[in-house]
Amino acid sequence: MPSADPRPLIGEPLSLDLLNTRWREGAAERDLLTGTGGLAVWLESAGLAARCTADEETLAAVRQAREALAAAVTDPAEPSGEARAALNDVLAHGRVRRVLSPGGPRDEVETDRPARLAAWLAADDYLRLLRTDPTRIRACAHPDCVLHFFDTSQNRRRRWCSMAACGNRAKATRHYARTRK
Repeated sequence: MPSADPRPLIGEPLSLDLLNTRWREGAAERDLLTGTGGLAVWLESAGLAARCTADEETLAAVRQAREALAAAVTDPAEPSGEARAALNDVLAHGRVRRVLSPGGPRDEVETDRPARLAAWLAADDYLRLLRTDPTRIRACAHPDCVLHFFDTSQNRRRRWCSMAACGNRAKATRHYARTRK
């Protein structure tokens, strides 16, 4: 059984959750996907552990998808040609097949290799977020934070990955600057 997820922000949509497998703790860069153990933690946290194997092939595919997503998220409204090509390369390894089952219509995801499933699902989720509203895909406003989130606030004003962490640090910094004048 995988250990507990050490990341400061979990529960975002799958594509952003994959991006958030890299984060900072103080000045230290952290990366959950340094090996298959961390991959197992992420798969469990993302609800994919029953469908995906935490092996080297899956890890390579997931890292490829994370890099493609990182390039695409820099400008969700207009990703660069390179970012689109990288994401399309991940998506080229799978498809959605629509079927009529005894329970009614359903979608089945098929990938050319089982190890590509988690990566493909994350890339596909990013397309879903773009269709929903690309302006809600945000990077945390704290200058030292590298995390991303999907802003579901009613007024679209969420700025921080977490108010308890980054938002509070920013407020404390502003307060300290005011009192030092």
